[in-house]
Amino acid sequence: MAVRKVIRISKVLDATGWSRSTLYAKIADGKFPRGTKLDPTGQSRVWFEDEVEQFQRGEWKPAEVAA
Repeated sequence: MAVRKVIRISKVLDATGWSRSTLYAKIADGKFPRGTKLDPTGQSRVWFEDEVEQFQRGEWKPAEVAA
């Protein structure tokens, strides 16, 4: 199994050139990966680097939500 690298918000903002508010607006609209909480009860969130790279290449698609 391959290990996926995770990055924190500062790297995501550097990679996209967006502000924090723009990033969260895009997440809320389903236009950017949501990331993953490090602790279900906490606020720390990370993103998989490969998903951010897919987004930058125009290859990222939101996951289908089961009905």
